[in-house]
Amino acid sequence: MSHPLSRTLLIGGAIAGLIAAAVTPAGAAGSGGPGGGRGGGPITAPPDKIVIELATVNGSGCREGTAEVAVAPDNTAFTVTYSEYLAQVGPGAPPTAFRKNCQLNLRVHVPSGFTYAIVQADYRGFAFLQPGAWGQERASYYFQGMPQTSQRTHQFNGPFNDNWQATDKTEYADLVWAPCGEKRNFNINTELRVNAGTSNPQAVTSFMAMDSTDASVNTLYHLAWQVCPGR
Repeated sequence: MSHPLSRTLLIGGAIAGLIAAAVTPAGAAGSGGPGGGRGGGPITAPPDKIVIELATVNGSGCREGTAEVAVAPDNTAFTVTYSEYLAQVGPGAPPTAFRKNCQLNLRVHVPSGFTYAIVQADYRGFAFLQPGAWGQERASYYFQGMPQTSQRTHQFNGPFNDNWQATDKTEYADLVWAPCGEKRNFNINTELRVNAGTSNPQAVTSFMAMDSTDASVNTLYHLAWQVCPGR
C-alpha cells in the first residue's frame, strides 16, 4: 500500500551535533565524497533549513496510519515510530507473518551547493524468541536511480525476551552521497524476519517487533553534510 504523508520535516542548523564525531576534517575527505580533493568537504550543516518530505510509505510492516515521523527536539536528526511493525511465527500466525517490511521514500530539499548522506541509523524494538528460534533486522539505503546500495543485517538468537537495539554506522569515506545538483529521492528499506529454527511453531510463538506505544522506542537517522565541488 502506498500513501502520501503530509508531514514535512524541518531540520535546522544544529543537525550535525550527533554526527560531528563521525565527520573527518575537510582535508581528510579524500576523493570518496562529492567534494574530496576538489574544494568541497564536510561541514557542520547548511546555513539554511532543510526540508524533508516523507513522500510514500509501502510495506506489510507499515500500513497506512501506522508510521509516524518527527524531528528530534534539537533538530539533529529525524525519527520514525511504528505501531504495527511485527513479524511472528507460531500458533495462529498467518503463513506470511514471519516477514514484514517497510519502505520509506524521502524527498529531501537541500540548499544549492550542498549534499547529504545517512551516517548512522539506530533501530530499536522488542523480541520474544523461543530457544532455537532467531530473528533478523535488515535495512538498506539507496538514492533513486543510483546503483550503490548499502545493506546491513543484525541477527538475534533465542532464547531472547528483551528490548533489542541495532546500529548501522558508516565510515565517512564509505558514505553514499546524494548527487550534487540533482533531485533524487532517498529510499530506506527495512525488514523484520523471524524463523522458528529448531523450535516448534505449532506449539510456541516467537516474534520480533519494531513498534512501541513508548515514543522513545523509534528509529533514529543521523545525517552528515558536505559542500559540493566548486562552491
